[in-house]
Amino acid sequence: MTSVHNRTHHQVTYAVLAVAVAAFAMLQSMVVPVLPTLQSELGTSQTNVTWVLTAYLLSASIFTPIVGRLGDMYGKKRMLVIALAALATGSLLAALASALPVMIVARVVQGIAGGTLPLSFGIIRDEFPRAKVSGAIGLTAALLSVGSGFGIVLAGSIVDVLSYHWLFWIPLIITSLAGVAAWALIPESPIRTRGRINWLTAVLLSSWLVALLLAVSQSGSWGWGSTKVISLLVAATAVAGVWIIVEARSANPLIDMTMMRIRGVWAANLIALLMGFGIFASFGFIPQFLQSPTSSGYGFGATVTESGLMLLPNAVAMFAVGLFSSSLAARLGSKKLLVIGSLTAAASHFMMAFVHSSEMEIYLATGVSGIGFGLVFSAMANVVVASVTPQQTGVASGMNANIRTIGGSFGAACMASVVAIGASPTGLPVESGYTYGFAMLGGAAVLAAVAALFVPAVKGTADTGLIHAADAPHNELVVAPRGNSVD
Repeated sequence: MTSVHNRTHHQVTYAVLAVAVAAFAMLQSMVVPVLPTLQSELGTSQTNVTWVLTAYLLSASIFTPIVGRLGDMYGKKRMLVIALAALATGSLLAALASALPVMIVARVVQGIAGGTLPLSFGIIRDEFPRAKVSGAIGLTAALLSVGSGFGIVLAGSIVDVLSYHWLFWIPLIITSLAGVAAWALIPESPIRTRGRINWLTAVLLSSWLVALLLAVSQSGSWGWGSTKVISLLVAATAVAGVWIIVEARSANPLIDMTMMRIRGVWAANLIALLMGFGIFASFGFIPQFLQSPTSSGYGFGATVTESGLMLLPNAVAMFAVGLFSSSLAARLGSKKLLVIGSLTAAASHFMMAFVHSSEMEIYLATGVSGIGFGLVFSAMANVVVASVTPQQTGVASGMNANIRTIGGSFGAACMASVVAIGASPTGLPVESGYTYGFAMLGGAAVLAAVAALFVPAVKGTADTGLIHAADAPHNELVVAPRGNSVD
């Protein structure tokens, strides 16, 4: 039982949340540069091994809003511990896997932890001093991308020195410790949302997300014009339409459609879609570009470890930007940070497209991308949280993370299609494929800067303050006295 006099210091709470978010993010990206290794070790095909990534994205897309909603209803700490337990269980299963089906099941279980980010945002909003909320949320959002970046950097070294099994043993250890620390140190939220889970809308949400992401992720092997892809896209559109109607009429919506119409929320979601389009494709294809043999005329013949190191400036820059995001937001405002960050990310993509003849140019481009992504993701998280009432923090930030994942799946699929156009006689992509692909990602980031112009100004920059009170939804909430146990 936690009382008002002995609640854990917010810095201790944040340390636990940071480890949890970083572990989840690393597992999201670690498999990307080592898919060829997993293909060989698991005795499967190049097409089938992509399910190691696809299964994780599908699962996370489904469970992120559901777990966020459950946290708002039953307690954010409780659901965070459950999410971390699922992540640890999935990691254990993956570490022991020697066949593709087992690995896919493990990745589905890991995806349950997709709710870690929205739960963390909600806990920060509940527990931190008001003046500290903005900076903590910004740094946590940046940690998601930082963790993904470091996951790619470390993956090659782990496989080279140990084995692919340690891609999961190490996160298992970290996640288990984070779960125990969360249970022991993080106080339970005093805020509750009355209601229940509408399982019909949950099934509809899951159905259209699965159809959409399955079509996008498999478009490279099936073909965009194939009957399967077109049928899945049509089904996704139809079911999404039904889902929106049912959610709008539901007394207990999983995603409040009124909330989704708030200008700060839909603008941030559009930015998330466009920036996700770029960051996932970057992490997936820059290593592939660097690992191409020098005989291709553009590649560096880098190893998995070497290509990961060339992405290190990205992760370092994102982390550094996250540290200063609060003071930058206080000085410039989140809206300006979104515009500046999006244009900076666009510049990095254009650099990769047209200036990539030396390793120094690659280091510079990845460093610039880290600055851009760090600014956008920290400011975007603050806009979402500031736009909604406390009891909607979990589901709103969860949906924003979800939309970024959807954008990432589209970006990776579109990048694969563009890069594959006009393969050389050796079977390798031609340089122009990468040029057009990275230029496409730059264009998406420019569109994100345009979308940022629709973000309303935040009242009170040193805090997450509400964005125009008239725009904020007003749902019923229950506040449990801090002096009583809410477990």
